[in-house]
Amino acid sequence: MKLLFLGGTGIISTACTKLAVQRGHEVFLLNRGLSEGVPGARVLVGDIYDPVSAVAALQGHSWDAVVDFLCFNPQQLEQRLDLFRGRTGQYLFISSASAYQKPCASPFVTESTPLANPFWDYSRNKIACEDRLTRALREESFPMTIVRPSFTYGHTVFPLAINSWQCSYTVVDRMRRGLPVLVPGDGLGLWTLTHNSDFAVGLVGLLGHQGALGNAFHITSDEVLTWDQIYRATAEAAGVSHPILEHVSSDFICSLYPGYTGGLLGDKSNSLIFDNSKIRRFVPEFCATVRYRDGIRASAAWYDADPARRRIDAQANAEWDAIIAAHRKARQRMG
Repeated sequence: MKLLFLGGTGIISTACTKLAVQRGHEVFLLNRGLSEGVPGARVLVGDIYDPVSAVAALQGHSWDAVVDFLCFNPQQLEQRLDLFRGRTGQYLFISSASAYQKPCASPFVTESTPLANPFWDYSRNKIACEDRLTRALREESFPMTIVRPSFTYGHTVFPLAINSWQCSYTVVDRMRRGLPVLVPGDGLGLWTLTHNSDFAVGLVGLLGHQGALGNAFHITSDEVLTWDQIYRATAEAAGVSHPILEHVSSDFICSLYPGYTGGLLGDKSNSLIFDNSKIRRFVPEFCATVRYRDGIRASAAWYDADPARRRIDAQANAEWDAIIAAHRKARQRMG
């Protein structure tokens, strides 16, 4: 198949690109050419957020499938519809499992679980994009497929409930220095972390699948862990035997720093268990095989291999110290 990935160099998309190339597909990446490409994939240099640049880069091409890792709001989606009408056999939109109903009516999630998230603009925009794609399917037979990843990680990420996305080593640095790290709630909330190599099997298996048109899928691991288990496995991978876990309610954290509201109340403070039976029906080979304890060891090894990778987010550290101090002070006042 001739495939186009919009992006193709991120945590999720790099794994998908590598697998698609490995399987012999003709893979093109549309991006600005600022990141190192994936061997075997051809880079079309252009800016998907600049319609003139995108049209010029894609001129003369049509596709068996397009995977859009870079669409985050309905305005961007309208541009994609204009760009790919009649030019692709399938448009696969990367949505988000955070779009599922919050607060959760049930921790058990299927693709038919309602979509509603009053806490996070990111999720509401993804929902709006899904609604627009559904209308495009009904009104003009636009060949869409929707995929909703949950927290997907690779070797460059320590996927914790509270961490710095740009400087992922920051929490591990705190663990290694014997400093407390924030854990939302009592640490017993359930969560699923999916390795990007497992996710790629599900996504690539959907490409060119006529039965997938008009359908939505989440693609996650079946391993369900508590946040305490996740933090302790991360500490163990980093060589820390007794991490100091500071359990603080999500409401308390968000009252001090509202910027955490979307990621916590709109996502990670909710216990979720994903039913992956639908993706397995459509892609029988899909089976998540990377256990978190193994995937996170690879992350620790990657960071330890080069000191330049171990960047620290000073602002995040300051915020976490302030939250922990305020929480301990509040507990003292309560006796």
